[in-house]
Amino acid sequence: MAKRDLEEVVEMLPAEEIQNDTMMLRSGWGLEAPSAGLLRHGGSRMTSAKVQGDGFVCVGSVKLRSTASGAMKTDVGLQQEAVGVGAEDRDREDGNHRKVLRFQSEVAARGVPRLSSQRTPLAGAEHGRRRTFSGPSQFGGGGPLRQGSFKEFTQDVQAAAAETYLITRLALTLLKFLGVGTRWISKFIRLSLYAMFLMIGFIQVGYSYYYDPRIHRSLIYGEKPRNRFDLYLPPDTDKLKPVFIFITGGAWVIGYKAWGTLLAQQLVDCDIIVACIDYRNFPQGGISDMISDVETGIGYVIQKLESYGGDPNMVYLAGQSAGAHLATCALLKQAEKEITQDPADLVWRSSQIKECMAISGGYNLTKLVDHFHKRGLYKSIFLSMVEGEKSLATYSPELMVLAPSFRKAVPLLPPITLYHGTADYSIPHDSSVAFAVALRLVGARVNTVFYPNKTHTDLFLQDPMRGGKDELLADILAVVHANDEEAKAEDVKRAYCRRRLVPEFLLQLARLVSPF
Repeated sequence: MAKRDLEEVVEMLPAEEIQNDTMMLRSGWGLEAPSAGLLRHGGSRMTSAKVQGDGFVCVGSVKLRSTASGAMKTDVGLQQEAVGVGAEDRDREDGNHRKVLRFQSEVAARGVPRLSSQRTPLAGAEHGRRRTFSGPSQFGGGGPLRQGSFKEFTQDVQAAAAETYLITRLALTLLKFLGVGTRWISKFIRLSLYAMFLMIGFIQVGYSYYYDPRIHRSLIYGEKPRNRFDLYLPPDTDKLKPVFIFITGGAWVIGYKAWGTLLAQQLVDCDIIVACIDYRNFPQGGISDMISDVETGIGYVIQKLESYGGDPNMVYLAGQSAGAHLATCALLKQAEKEITQDPADLVWRSSQIKECMAISGGYNLTKLVDHFHKRGLYKSIFLSMVEGEKSLATYSPELMVLAPSFRKAVPLLPPITLYHGTADYSIPHDSSVAFAVALRLVGARVNTVFYPNKTHTDLFLQDPMRGGKDELLADILAVVHANDEEAKAEDVKRAYCRRRLVPEFLLQLARLVSPF
């Protein structure tokens, strides 16, 4: 679009639509009519655009004012100006800014249809008569750098180098805790073999993770290290969608948000928005730091969900293994805060979660500490992780709900469903049985789903890679789509259509050597 054409479009806009409002043009997006989702913000300025190919690049500000005849005039200024975002929110979103520009450039290059919506804008932005783009444009791109500058590429390399250094330093710190122990060395060897047997599947999932345009990686939710999350957005914005907040496992030591990719991609295929939250692992942080990160991440996603098409009445919290433990701890602590703190101080509430789904989790650390020691997670390390033996009960959800001080918070809890394989030898399914009993004793709503002869990794890795019907996925969808007959019909169609990622004999070998 030529600069003259842009000016003509601006001149054509009605004065009543522009006066006291602003418009923002973003790289790679054409100018649309207000009824189609044009960005408008309170105030009298809009970000100006310098034509670059078929898109626009924001370079300054344009002041729009109404003349006596109703015609519009523009004054172009070159100063940078915040548009519709307070200074505090601008600082918090600054880490995503470069990814936003990169993603929008990719959209323009691919010719992907623009997404527009009239949903509630980002938290912290000024309210008023305006519409906002929903979807990827607000949260950063998911794909690798394709049309970015050399400076952006250099920054990516520097970031990767910094993360590599951090991981190496933390690994050496962890080795000091582990020492030379036959159990963990044996586990490491088995883990290497396990990864080798499933490598075909991991490569396919990893490729999708980096190239699927629906995945927007490493978005910032807080100020602490590893306060990042991955956002999986369905491509269409025809209606509000369920939001699935997922906390990945990893024995509180090797957890990472990308571990949830396999499940998240299956859920986004079913028109569900997924947010996989990362958190500090040991020794970078202790158990209290992990729970704090999870609480912050959940609050951030809940605050933002309407901006990217999420249904605030359909928010689901889930976790797997250590992630199930952290998710339930965060939920219980939030419910407790609701009865002890001023509601105005709370970022989110447990009542905003429609259901909590905990997969293969451990909920009584006092009983599990010796079990973990026998399996290679030595007691000395685990006690350091949970910040001392006295903290075992403090961070055990089973004991938390039984505490007299928690009784008033019980009615605030959403329904909780516990999923577990009966052949799980990493965290025995008795852990879910006991937690369910404790929840029922205090009057909480709880369901249990047990899978005969399924191990810790069968439910989360081998079964999804096997293709065909995935029992865990089917049970999760049954909860999320319980009141959506159309979605349930589609789920039935997809039930036996999952693509196989790994040959069966490799899956059986992986199951045999699995250290989990």
